[in-house]
Amino acid sequence: MALRLWLTVGLVCTLFISTSAWAKVVGREVEYRAGDTVFKGYLAEDTAAKGKRPAVLVVHEWWGHNEYARKRARMLAELGYVALAVDMFGDGKTAQHPADAGKFAGEAMKNKAIGETRFNAALDYILKQPSVDPTRIAAIGYCFGGGVVLHMARQGADLKGVASYHGSLATDTPAKPGAVRAKVLVFNGEADKMIPPEQVAAFKEEMTKAGASYRYVGYPGVKHSFTNPDADANAKKFDLPLAYDRKADEDSWAQTVKFLKEIFGK
Repeated sequence: MALRLWLTVGLVCTLFISTSAWAKVVGREVEYRAGDTVFKGYLAEDTAAKGKRPAVLVVHEWWGHNEYARKRARMLAELGYVALAVDMFGDGKTAQHPADAGKFAGEAMKNKAIGETRFNAALDYILKQPSVDPTRIAAIGYCFGGGVVLHMARQGADLKGVASYHGSLATDTPAKPGAVRAKVLVFNGEADKMIPPEQVAAFKEEMTKAGASYRYVGYPGVKHSFTNPDADANAKKFDLPLAYDRKADEDSWAQTVKFLKEIFGK
C-alpha cells in the first residue's frame, strides 16, 4: 500500500516536473525609445525554444497597454512565436475612462508620422532580439491597434502579415497600387456601430484597387470589441455599444493561428 502510494506520488511529481520543463513561456516588461519618449512593452517567448523564430507585434486597444494585450502576447508565445505587446501611448500609460482613451489615441495618431514612429520603435526593438528571425515579422491589433496595423500595411511596412480585430477601416491615406506588402486579415462584427457598412465597402474597394492580398471576415450580429471579455463590463459602465462574443473571439483566433502559419511558412 505504502509502496503504491510512493509510486503514485513519484509519477505525479515526474509529470509535474516534465510539464514545467516543457512550459517555458516567460513574459517580461521591457523598455525602448523613440526620440526622448520611453515606451514600456511586454516581451513574451518560450525560453526553451532553440533557434530564431518568427515574431508578432501586438498593438493594444484605445485603453492602452494593459493585461489584455499581454495575454495575447503570451498566447502567441505558446504557439512558438516571440511576441511584443507594444506601447503606443508612452510610459505604458492606460486609460480608465473613454474620454482619456480617446485623448491618448488621438495624441498617438493626430499626426500619422508620430504613430508610425512609435510603431517602428517597437518593430526595431523586436528585430534586435537574438531569438527573432528578422525576415518573419507580423503584427496584430485590436480596436485602436487594428487601425494602427492597417495603417502600417497601407504604408508598405516590411511585414509578412497583419491582422485587425474590430479595428477602424477608415483612412485619409489610402493604400496606393502595389504599396501593401503584408497580407491582410480583418475581423469585424456586422453589428458594430463604430464601423458602418459603408466603411467596410470602402475598405474592400481600397484593398482591391491597391492589389493587396487581403481577406475580410464579418460576423453577423456581433458588436464592437467582441474579442475582449471585459467588453460587457465596459459597455455597462460607460454605456458603450460593446459586447464580448465567445464564438467570434474563438473563431477569429483560430483563423489567426492558421494565418500566421501560412505567412511564416510553418
